[in-house]
Amino acid sequence: MKRLFCVAALLGLSTAASAQTVNVICSVQAEWCGAIATVYARATGVRINMALKGSDEALAQLIAEKDNPKTDVWFGGTGEPHLQAAEQGLTLEYRSPTLAQLHPWAQQQARQSGYKTVGIYSGPLGFGYNPELLARKKLPVPKTWADLLKPQYKGDIQVANPASSGTAYTMIATLVQLMGEDKAFDYLKALHRNVGQYTRSGTGPIKAVARGETAISISFVHDGPGEKMQGFPVETLTPSDGTGAEIGAMSIIKGARNLDAARKFYEWALTPAAQELGAANRQFQLPSNAGARLDARIPVFKKTKFIDCDYARYGASTERQRLIARWEKDVNSLPR
Repeated sequence: MKRLFCVAALLGLSTAASAQTVNVICSVQAEWCGAIATVYARATGVRINMALKGSDEALAQLIAEKDNPKTDVWFGGTGEPHLQAAEQGLTLEYRSPTLAQLHPWAQQQARQSGYKTVGIYSGPLGFGYNPELLARKKLPVPKTWADLLKPQYKGDIQVANPASSGTAYTMIATLVQLMGEDKAFDYLKALHRNVGQYTRSGTGPIKAVARGETAISISFVHDGPGEKMQGFPVETLTPSDGTGAEIGAMSIIKGARNLDAARKFYEWALTPAAQELGAANRQFQLPSNAGARLDARIPVFKKTKFIDCDYARYGASTERQRLIARWEKDVNSLPR
């Protein structure tokens, strides 16, 4: 209970606060969403109506409810759909007094959206692999993007479908920026021959790796440690030739029915104590608040070679739709 009282103190709120409600779409893993709802309610007396939805599903709901919003805050999920929501006028400008405490990439997310969203966590894109399965098949651990094109990996790679997964769209945007668009699509066509399955969910491939259903995944590397904690044989790495990263985001919905409660939740979600709930629930993204304590399993950004991601360009609706349409036409239509 001491931890909960500390959270309440950060907010300047009493656990005896009058019963209020805030409606939150949560686009992180279910355990983390549940912890947020429980801790926040105990610390503040405010009940969270929590709906768990992936990023693209959440954006679709906000578009459908534009004239009559039923959501107050959208928490988590890859940043590009949040930027699209800002672009479409679905979210509200809000400049948090906590911004100065956040890492530069989180502040940049806020600035480029006109302060209609903010970064709450980040994590690099990389590869997951099952060392036991690779050893059984006598396959080497892939170290670069080019390695994944080797014929010996045919059928042994899983990646999500970018039409339904922010993780997979991050892959496309990363490769386009790393290689140039035409070369990136030549790469994706070649990779297609080695892909055994395109999953709907971005976490699906690394779960399949952990359970021995495939040898290699293209995943956010912070999704690996949680699987390993459950006893599964899974390791992760970032490609040595460079990679991109997701910036998970949070937004207040324009027309929110509980605006005051939404702002209070938003401020709480930016505190170190709130952000540490991710690692406490086996989610190992880097928190955006520089004061948050870091679990040893969170990827070390200094050891990763990052490209200079243009989140504003590749988070725009037209660019995202164009690249996904090209992937569907030029890549997904090919036989394997």
